[in-house]
Amino acid sequence: MSYIQSLYPPEHSQCFGCGPANPTGLHVQTYWDGEVGTCRFTPGPEHMAYPGVVYDGLIACLMDCHGIGTAIAAAYQEEGRPMDSEPRINMVTGNLNVSYLAPTPLGGELVLRARIKEMGPKKVLVSCELSAGGKVTAVGQVLGVRLQL
Repeated sequence: MSYIQSLYPPEHSQCFGCGPANPTGLHVQTYWDGEVGTCRFTPGPEHMAYPGVVYDGLIACLMDCHGIGTAIAAAYQEEGRPMDSEPRINMVTGNLNVSYLAPTPLGGELVLRARIKEMGPKKVLVSCELSAGGKVTAVGQVLGVRLQL
């Protein structure tokens, strides 16, 4: 199963968070099962805020790019067509809201799970949770806004 970002058109492939063609980016990978978008990411020491704690800006970036990937996948599904079909569905972030529930420990894999809360023809609202070691440490919402290119 391909991750959603691998199907992005060239103009979206340079995104710092999720662009597969960005050599210095995070390379966020979203896998969509038809209901839940899942992303796994292991931060390195360069992603530290305090000793042993993941930087909160990294968490926001992961939620942002994973949420938009999930929104795009759900939009294709809503239209009943494959994710690499034309016309392309492109989205940008209209709003990002992250709540940090506990410090996220550095040194292990982070798991993000995203679900669609509201689906419209131009906007998709996605809820996301991030867990580390089985504990949810952050939750958020991403509003994806469809670009008409």
